Amino acid sequence: MILSCQNISKTFGEKTILRDVSFHIEEREKTALIGSNGAGKTTLLRVIMGEIPADSGNTVLAKDCSIGYLAQYQDIQGTRTIYEELLTTKQHILDMEKRLRSLEAQMKSARADELEVLMDSYSRLDHQFEMENGYAYKSEIVGVLKGLGFEEADFDKKIETLSGGQKTRIALARLLVSAPQILLLDEPTNHLDMESIAWLETWLLNYPGAVILVSHDRYFLDKVVTRVMEIEGGELRSYTGNYSDFAQKKARLRDAQYKAWLNQQRDIKHQEAVIARLKSFNREKSIKRAESREKMLDRIQRLDKPAQLQDGMRITLEPRFVSGNDVLRVEHLSKSFSGQTLFSDLSFEMKRGERVALIGNNGTGKTTLLKILNRLIQADAGQFSLGSRVQIGYYDQEHHVLHMEKTVFQEIADAYPTLTETEIRNMLAAFLFTGDDVFKEISALSGGERGRVSLAKLMLSEANFLILDEPTNHLDITSREILEEALNSYTGTVLCVSHDRYFINQTATRILDLVHHSLVDYRGDYDYYLEKKDLMTRLYAAGEEAAPVEKQATENKLSWQQQKEEQARLRKRESDLKRVEARIEELESRDREIEDSLSLPEVCTDVARCTQLSSEKAEVTAELEKLYETWETLAT
Repeated sequence: MILSCQNISKTFGEKTILRDVSFHIEEREKTALIGSNGAGKTTLLRVIMGEIPADSGNTVLAKDCSIGYLAQYQDIQGTRTIYEELLTTKQHILDMEKRLRSLEAQMKSARADELEVLMDSYSRLDHQFEMENGYAYKSEIVGVLKGLGFEEADFDKKIETLSGGQKTRIALARLLVSAPQILLLDEPTNHLDMESIAWLETWLLNYPGAVILVSHDRYFLDKVVTRVMEIEGGELRSYTGNYSDFAQKKARLRDAQYKAWLNQQRDIKHQEAVIARLKSFNREKSIKRAESREKMLDRIQRLDKPAQLQDGMRITLEPRFVSGNDVLRVEHLSKSFSGQTLFSDLSFEMKRGERVALIGNNGTGKTTLLKILNRLIQADAGQFSLGSRVQIGYYDQEHHVLHMEKTVFQEIADAYPTLTETEIRNMLAAFLFTGDDVFKEISALSGGERGRVSLAKLMLSEANFLILDEPTNHLDITSREILEEALNSYTGTVLCVSHDRYFINQTATRILDLVHHSLVDYRGDYDYYLEKKDLMTRLYAAGEEAAPVEKQATENKLSWQQQKEEQARLRKRESDLKRVEARIEELESRDREIEDSLSLPEVCTDVARCTQLSSEKAEVTAELEKLYETWETLAT
């Protein structure tokens, strides 16, 4: 056990956030901390870090155990570059490296009586340097930065010029490189694209320390964690397994709790009826029996009614009228900004009833494409057309469709003037806006609250073609599940941009991957996309319009010559990869031989031999570092 929290309680004003929360974390354990928005997840992490005091209880960290914390929002300052910022986490390595170079210089001119002491110091320091990955710290930094979506061209950018999302990624990179024994990560997948999230999953799975994750990304949690802790009503309950295991166990537990509450309510009502009946007899004996039953009833420990999923937000999406079978046709669409091509010559069609997820890395143009389809911006080339009786409903991740100066009530009333006040209040109540909440200005709402207002407007639109840009952003897991259920029962057509892979897997019937300025079409859910992605990548050349294998060969397959060229390219890459791996193995073997030689007594006393071996070791290390980077490029 490396972390223990005992009876942690925290209250803000009259609201109890945490009540007697207790748990412990073992070495290497990967744990999810989940709960609805405002449940107290971030508060608990901040209590563990000592940023805010608990009202009662205590946190105990194992002796000499290091802990690192990634908050949701970062504001890193300074004039350092991205690479220099990461180097600050390796200062102890840099100091050791400097000391090694100094010892090497001293050994060249040392007297015989000094040499043994210097060599002993050098050997011990070099061993420590190697054990702490000193010979590969540059590759480690580069690997983490690339894994989190930074290109080498970004490494020299100043921290002060970065966006908030980029700063959060830098903070995450610093934390990963510093590798404390316990990682506390609050929404680490925010600001990451799918490739970076997949990379982070692999990194965390191989991480030798413990991790506590706060995340709404259920696919991510399924891949990484083996335990889920849920905060609900101020109390914490722990479940073994990943998120899917938790969801099943929680559903069974909730069902059992609800049945127990119903049974108790039935028994209470029966006893109350018996008591009333006995009293109605107006006999001394019957009245005494009634009083005895009343005392027994008073001693019953009454169960609280379990919160049901249906007690929260309800969404019913239903089009006003049915569209034609052909919903959308996109032909040869292109768009560039400031000379940078986002996509070119995009062509695809959508039919009624399809639920299509548009995916791709950050900056590939997904949101731009949606804006073009909503006629908010113009394409540089190409055209698109909507089918018969198609009516669009648009959900915009930045909520530009909302008016910041209006109240929640005014936003709905002005958009739908035929609704009565009662109808508007009922609608807003379904989206968890009750009482005076409806008179809050949009500008004062949180991201999640604005998302719920946008969803309310979307539901009222009764559109038959929904275009959704990151609809799950700022929604907690419960709200995401409700939205999934609504979309799955929706009879219209959906085009959705999302990084939420679990959401995509639950709702999409087709996936369009925007990659290399063009689209690759997958007829299935996200799991199908993962299964076929490597095959499709091999079949289709970068930059060419990609389409499903099932379509007509004249439109979608590469020419015979292109296929041969592609196969030749793949064979060459595999050959180069084997060659690089063989050289790495050869050099790593030589590096171990040098290490063994340097520890021999007859070598330690030979200044010339030591200098020669140290020089060769430096050359081997430098070549290995280049080969590691080459291998990483070839292997991806």
